[in-house]
Amino acid sequence: MNPQIITREVPPRAAWTLEQAGVSPLLARLLAARGVKSPDELDDGLARLLPPEGMKGMAEAAALLADALAAGSRICIVADYDCDGATACAVALRGLSLLGARAGTLDYVVPDRAIHGYGLTPAIAELALAKRPHLLMTVDNGIASLAGVAHARELGMQVLVTDHHLPALVGDAVVLPEANGLVNPNQPGCTFESKNLAGVGVVFYLLMALRGELRKRGAYESAPQPKLDGLLDLVALGTVADVVKLDANNRRLVAQGLRRMRAGRMQPGLAALFTAAGRDATQANAFDLGFALGPRINAAGRLSDMTLGIECLLTDDGTRATELAKQLDAINRERREIEAGMRELAEEKLEALMQNPQLRGTPPAALCIYEPEFHEGVVGIVASRLKERVHRPTFVFALGADGQLKGSGRSIPGFHLRDALDLVSKRAPDLLKKFGGHAMAAGCTLVDPDAFAAFDSALQQVASEWLDEAALTRTLRTDGALPPEAYTPTTVRELEAQVWGQAFEAPLFCDQVEVMQQRIVGEKHLKLRIRQGQGQGQVLRDAIWFGHTEGLPERVRLAYRLSLDSWNGQERVQMVVEAAEPLV
Repeated sequence: MNPQIITREVPPRAAWTLEQAGVSPLLARLLAARGVKSPDELDDGLARLLPPEGMKGMAEAAALLADALAAGSRICIVADYDCDGATACAVALRGLSLLGARAGTLDYVVPDRAIHGYGLTPAIAELALAKRPHLLMTVDNGIASLAGVAHARELGMQVLVTDHHLPALVGDAVVLPEANGLVNPNQPGCTFESKNLAGVGVVFYLLMALRGELRKRGAYESAPQPKLDGLLDLVALGTVADVVKLDANNRRLVAQGLRRMRAGRMQPGLAALFTAAGRDATQANAFDLGFALGPRINAAGRLSDMTLGIECLLTDDGTRATELAKQLDAINRERREIEAGMRELAEEKLEALMQNPQLRGTPPAALCIYEPEFHEGVVGIVASRLKERVHRPTFVFALGADGQLKGSGRSIPGFHLRDALDLVSKRAPDLLKKFGGHAMAAGCTLVDPDAFAAFDSALQQVASEWLDEAALTRTLRTDGALPPEAYTPTTVRELEAQVWGQAFEAPLFCDQVEVMQQRIVGEKHLKLRIRQGQGQGQVLRDAIWFGHTEGLPERVRLAYRLSLDSWNGQERVQMVVEAAEPLV
């Protein structure tokens, strides 16, 4: 579906305020359009982070950990099989070691996606019991693990839940696990301002609170307190990879982590992942984390064992880090091959669906795709790709190794996916075995593998009730025309130095241009030579539209971002096209 190109509004007072503070006019305009009102919001110093004391349950959780460290108790981390969970696990283990955990008292378990499913289940509690822990600490999971927390406590373990997902619903009531400690900015009654922390961010905050608790207990009267900022490279990676909203607090965490990466002060595993991905760590940006390093960590949880990813982030041996990064890179290549085949098959099913005379070539209000051959570890990526293509809430299902039908969904603005699943479960109580997630991404397991059609129908009904024509129209928000004098490598570097991401999108410009030349390169990309400007201000520019082969009319409105193309030691600015609208 071709998007409707619109231009962001720029609050003039906010832009003026930023300019007066020394921000360049272009950057001031871009930041103001994204809600930045004050220069203080651009201060990414650690002192500007929200204090951990503002999070509900933080003091009790810090005291629980401090008691465990003082007693030399064994602590087992219950991790998750995505990048956020892997980085959260590594931050927890590294941080607890820094703060005084005795050698041999720390361990972790991570569920296998195909065997155990998500979170602290009773089976994972049994698995953790083999580590003989006194305290179980969940990272990036646990808020909805009612049965698993209860079982772990029945087995004699204390449980500390750290999570950022939404709590479980029983009927219309929010129900929390009966843990010994619980930290989650999205639990009822928590007034912490940033509800957008990733799981790794919550763990980092808990470590800050733990250090404060240890300080109050006199742990650092005769020795300097440990520094935790060396963990921020991992915090940045998990935050960007989990696609949480980059509010001011998250941008500070990411900016600090990127700064350390560019300076070469990062874990050996991250340095090895940069090398494996062919990326320059000295120029590290959020795109590298989200599209190069993150997918390589995630691939382990999708196709293999997330232990590989966690071990890569934990090792201090550069040689071992390199070996593990190469393994992760190979798994990611396999994941891309599987994804390509699944995506092709899914798009064939979509095309067949669109032939339905009742749809008249328009996608349904929600899209559900199932194919027995699909790999359950990759369905979320395929759902994301289809969602981008048709701008509809999308679920893709696969038959799990345990014989259950498992779906992963991605959504569009205005359709809260977890809430939609909750409504489906209320209307059809015998349809969903379990579900969870948040607004833009969620997962579910069907009670009966033959219930796909019933789920499809139920989700369609909810979507038709909640989504109007405006919500079903894909829009692409741009930042208007780029001033001709800003079309320079200096501008590109200035923009790349900023932290962009979810809900704080990277700049996208739009201009009316004439297409002078166009040709296909690499069999699937459209290379363009365009003329921009009027009269004596006309200039010729190079542009490329990746993954697009349809020719363009002579006059179009282009939505594009800027990139630097280096060749033979020279840098050229290039337009990377995201969308085009014909001009009459």
